[in-house]
Amino acid sequence: MSMTVTRLGRALGAHVSGIDLGQPLSASEVAGLRQALNQNLVIRVRRQELSAAQLKHLGEYFGPLFIHPNLVAKGNIPEVISIIKEPDATNVVGGEWHTDTTCMAYPPLGAILHAIDVPAIGGDTLFANQYLAYEALSPAMKTLLLDMRAVHNDTRVAGPQVALNARRSVATREQNWTKIETTHPVVHTHPETGQRALFVNIAYTRRFENMTEEESAPLMNFLLNHAVRPEFSYRFQWQPGDVLFWDNRALKHIALNDYPGERREMIRVQIAGQHQPSLQPFSETQ
Repeated sequence: MSMTVTRLGRALGAHVSGIDLGQPLSASEVAGLRQALNQNLVIRVRRQELSAAQLKHLGEYFGPLFIHPNLVAKGNIPEVISIIKEPDATNVVGGEWHTDTTCMAYPPLGAILHAIDVPAIGGDTLFANQYLAYEALSPAMKTLLLDMRAVHNDTRVAGPQVALNARRSVATREQNWTKIETTHPVVHTHPETGQRALFVNIAYTRRFENMTEEESAPLMNFLLNHAVRPEFSYRFQWQPGDVLFWDNRALKHIALNDYPGERREMIRVQIAGQHQPSLQPFSETQ
């Protein structure tokens, strides 16, 4: 079979067919998937049956894998995280618009999520294109943001003070937890496409550098709301066997918690980021 890529939404998203992700991939298939990711930001492959070991191997085609500092792996493969909501859980992982793990100096390049069990209705994942979010800003706002950096940390999503483990099925590190904090530009340049993207999110971005949270709030709230406007987004409806691969450098996403009393199970790997977010175009000498 030959691989084909079909666009799904105007803002982002594509469906990839003609490929079996459980089998060894050729160099041309890996290059084709990377190109499809860069062009569409999220790519979907349906009717796959991947074990945790196969998902790990798939992720490694695109770079070293990221081991999450706070989510606790259930099995014996630390790179593979089970994203589960049991019927009695009230919260889900990723239940607010966010970019993954931006508290790290090198946030993940992207993630690959494989659906094992999904509710009959609901449990969709929405993505928002942060290239479009940046491009839609006024020239004056773009100029203002280009000189700004923001402080990111994990105090909203980890540690004993948030007590998430009592409300959801996926364990978050509460013991031996210390805050992870870094700063990133508010707008960064994607290292492969060269496009600029807005780079703040409610899960991790606390304030602008050299400002208090109170001082930061008016502009920060505007950016957080602006970034997820409907015209920047696409909604993926899951089927068992789906595999979604998304670009963490140019997107926000949210997992909808709209299926009370039902179960949802996914497994996920994240590809480690190789470059710190920067406004400068990427070059091999960086």
